[in-house]
Amino acid sequence: MPIVTESDLREQLGTPRRGAVLRVPAGARLTPAADDLVRAWDLQLEEHGTVSRSAPDAARSPGRGPRSEGAPAPRQPGVDRARSGAAWDRPGRFPVVLDGELPTCATCGSAVRDKPSHLTQLDAQRFAPKTDPRIRLRGRLDTLHALTLVIQARARADGWDQTAGQLDSIAAYVRELLAAEYQARPPGAIALAGLDEDTIHHASHHPEEAVGLPHLVPDDAHPELLHWLNLLRCQVRETEVLVLDAYPPGSSGEVGAGLSHGVNRLSSAVYVLELQVAAAAGGGLP
Repeated sequence: MPIVTESDLREQLGTPRRGAVLRVPAGARLTPAADDLVRAWDLQLEEHGTVSRSAPDAARSPGRGPRSEGAPAPRQPGVDRARSGAAWDRPGRFPVVLDGELPTCATCGSAVRDKPSHLTQLDAQRFAPKTDPRIRLRGRLDTLHALTLVIQARARADGWDQTAGQLDSIAAYVRELLAAEYQARPPGAIALAGLDEDTIHHASHHPEEAVGLPHLVPDDAHPELLHWLNLLRCQVRETEVLVLDAYPPGSSGEVGAGLSHGVNRLSSAVYVLELQVAAAAGGGLP
């Protein structure tokens, strides 16, 4: 059975185009990285002259199994929460698959057979120094993901179950940002259970309408969870700066603009969680 890798698809695709038609061998299966690329760009795979929307079920990567269009991702064991319904809102897995031709060094252009410690994988085709602005950005996104999970664990331990569930979506969106940056595509729109991107953004600017409170100035009267969320929001704001360093405005196309927008809206989403916690604490309901 033929295996189609991300590199195979990118060789045909060139500059990513949403809805592009690519040819695959009959009965081919996709690697996880190739499957992610198909989903991210809504690619259509042509097999023996038949065009299917996204990847056909038979071509899904091993272990995933067929999943109908729009079906929710599997529940994450041990987490009681409502997912946002967005395609990215699913349990995490290791994002990088080494397949295809030997990657090259982004600095000198030579093939990298044995990776030295000062280089890391920029994408499926290139390695770059760990000081590259894109690698710095990924490191900060890794930190955001780790911090989100720590805060989620604290929220659940303290009885803030609804907030813990929403933090699961926040963690999933950070993974979406990481995947989008690696795959050189704009990220999907953020969402929380019951709240789309526009609603989140509006609530963050008009808290009186959203939760009946003015803008927050955290102090020692607020519960500990709110301070952890505020720390997370601050880290997200610092990440916005790293996005602009890696993708200067006006010169990075839709990928940079999409990442900048996505991280900005992530900040709004975390602030909305702060507002919800403040409102619940004010009413005596954790």
